[in-house]
Amino acid sequence: MAIVITSILFIIIGLTLGGGGLWLVTLGGSVFYLFAGLMFLITAGLLLMRKAVALWVYAVLVVAALAWAIWEVGFDWWQLGPRGGMIILLGLWLLTPWIRRPLGFRSPTGIIYGANPWPLALPVILAIVVAFYSMTTDPHDLAGELPKDAVAANPAFGGNVPDGEWHQYGRTPFGQRYSPLDQITTANVSTLKEAWRYQTGDVKRPDDVGETTYQVTPLKVKDTLYLCTPHNWAIALDAKTGKEKWKYDANSGMNPDRQHQTCRGVTYYADPAVAAGEPCAERVYLPTSDARLIALDAADGKVCTGFADQGVLHLETGMRYNPAGYYYSTSPPVAVAGKIIVGGAVNDNYSTEEQSGVIRAFDIKTGALIWNWDSGNPDVTTPLAAGQTYTTNSPNSWSVFSVDEALGMVYIPLGNQVPDQLGINRSDNVEKFSSSIVALDIASGQLRWVRQTVHHDLWDMDVPAQPALIDLTKPDGTVVPALVGPTKQGDLYVLDRRSGEPIIPVKEIAAPGGAVSGDHTSPTQPISDLTFSPEPLKEKDMWGVSLFDQLACRIDFHRYRYEGRYTPPSLVGTIVYPGNFGTFNWGSVAVDPERQIMFGMPTYLAFTSRLVPAADIPPRGQDEKGSEQGLNRNDGAPYGVFMGPFLGLLKIPCQAPPWGYVAGVDLRTGKIAYMHKNGTVHDMTPLPLPFKVGVPGIGGPMLTKGGVAFLGAAVDNYLRAYDVTNGQELWQARLPAGGQATPMTYTTSDNKQYVVMVAGGHGSVGTKPGDYVIAYTLP
Repeated sequence: MAIVITSILFIIIGLTLGGGGLWLVTLGGSVFYLFAGLMFLITAGLLLMRKAVALWVYAVLVVAALAWAIWEVGFDWWQLGPRGGMIILLGLWLLTPWIRRPLGFRSPTGIIYGANPWPLALPVILAIVVAFYSMTTDPHDLAGELPKDAVAANPAFGGNVPDGEWHQYGRTPFGQRYSPLDQITTANVSTLKEAWRYQTGDVKRPDDVGETTYQVTPLKVKDTLYLCTPHNWAIALDAKTGKEKWKYDANSGMNPDRQHQTCRGVTYYADPAVAAGEPCAERVYLPTSDARLIALDAADGKVCTGFADQGVLHLETGMRYNPAGYYYSTSPPVAVAGKIIVGGAVNDNYSTEEQSGVIRAFDIKTGALIWNWDSGNPDVTTPLAAGQTYTTNSPNSWSVFSVDEALGMVYIPLGNQVPDQLGINRSDNVEKFSSSIVALDIASGQLRWVRQTVHHDLWDMDVPAQPALIDLTKPDGTVVPALVGPTKQGDLYVLDRRSGEPIIPVKEIAAPGGAVSGDHTSPTQPISDLTFSPEPLKEKDMWGVSLFDQLACRIDFHRYRYEGRYTPPSLVGTIVYPGNFGTFNWGSVAVDPERQIMFGMPTYLAFTSRLVPAADIPPRGQDEKGSEQGLNRNDGAPYGVFMGPFLGLLKIPCQAPPWGYVAGVDLRTGKIAYMHKNGTVHDMTPLPLPFKVGVPGIGGPMLTKGGVAFLGAAVDNYLRAYDVTNGQELWQARLPAGGQATPMTYTTSDNKQYVVMVAGGHGSVGTKPGDYVIAYTLP
């Protein structure tokens, strides 16, 4: 019976692999799967005939599979496992007495001898030895160390922020995500314990959109933490105890048309003209998902009615089109020189009649408009006259700005015009400013310089991250005010922030052509010499937990269009790699201005995009919710787009891991010192497996003078600490929900250094939702 069942199983496997393998061969892919299918079928036939040669035939398959796997991927366990796991397990089954005995013979004396096991046993043993050896190697690891000595004795942190406080999203206007605190060090960080835990009460709702996320980095001013929640509550906590001081609900309502329901932070401002203790002497500005900016008294959370319209600034003012739910502010504006400078997010790929991407500066006390910079009309920054409108659907900025007040510039990461995947009829201004970093004059809003990171962007490669400002010391001792701009495609632009000119060289490389009819591609694209851009995908990079889903991914790989980075969108579907998720995203990177080094979390996850003719797009459903994955309608454009991660049959990435790293860079040399796999599959599989494969993540890191980097972000629910010198993990804390936010640190009157992490999950990456604010300190 065992022989019959095994034969039937081998026939099913053989037909599946053989049929799929034949399809793959016709697409120009590997012949191995066809060969393996035939070998399974031959083995099945010989088993049914009770022929001992079945073991020899299967041994040939084991040897061939082992040689093929090593030839394709070397000694990479996570790649070898899917190629050989099933084959070896079935080989072990064929070596059992239940199979070998019927294949043997009866001696003249009546003794039954099983088939000789060694022709198959030896290849199986060899394969197992190779498997164990591969578990001891890590072909993806780059080991190294960053310089330990301080380069700058008195580094510029940007802004007048006390060492123990955190006043802006990136701690200071420079956006460095660096704290000069050094109580927590590489020697004692392993003893960190939870000090307090607070739950906001703002939890994900059944009617929320998919992209409901908790991405806030709290601010710490004096003895208080200030933060916001996904549904736009502002909260003040006692920094030492985590006790709630006040809570304000903006009542921004629910709208299924919003693609994002999140808040990355609030903005703090102390009015020097108002005596301490007076109402609204210190303010917290709360951006909302219904396009408002609300001024609150930092002392008690009451609305500062002297600002704008009874305390509320309506950001939809001046928009020609204003569909509800299409425009909102997810990131904190910046406060500088008596102004509050605000951008806005628009729904990607919804409509060609969306709100403008205008950047506006308002009087921070009164809310009066001071200047507006519209990338669709960039030369006119005087306040828009009543009755006029900004340019519809101009490139916007949804992320966080950085400021150098001494140079008089605000640095803004810009996105694209909707639709992201179509460049038909873009204006000259759109072509100039899409996917770029721009520097604007703080006083007037006039353009000072622009650095584009993608030409004629057709891939949603908007610049997603707050630029980090740092003064770099050259080998000759001269100091250059620099800007570090991370991008989705993995390039890090290190620019002179006075002029936008590269400090680390940027060159142009040839790019694929062949856009859809009516569109075009740029013949070249820029790339920085400092880049985490991955090698182009190949068929051998396709992955799965078994030969079957790996084969399906290989077939899909050949069915999609893919010619490397910047393959244009197509009607048959295109692989976008790095994907829309970004090598870097809004979490940005952290820089140490003393050692002049950088710590970041490059992520690698391929996406696909398939253009859909407008005539083929079905009518909108009443229960349809906003999303950047799936069908994006692009109303008014000739094509919509169907997009999402490049996943296999089991909804795991088609590309092989690692999908996420931690990395260190010496900014003075532009060299990557190390890259280590980051994160486990603990929360990606039904069982809490601790396998460290390097998982995707979204969020940001934080550095301290103690030499420790803190990072949550990965899709397993942990906050981790690393030695920034070599990238080695030193400590981890299990979080009650996804940690897709950026941690921060501060001290209080008890002279203790605290590290705070928000754990609330991220809808797009599927981590557990929650409403937690957790502080850690040394015992």
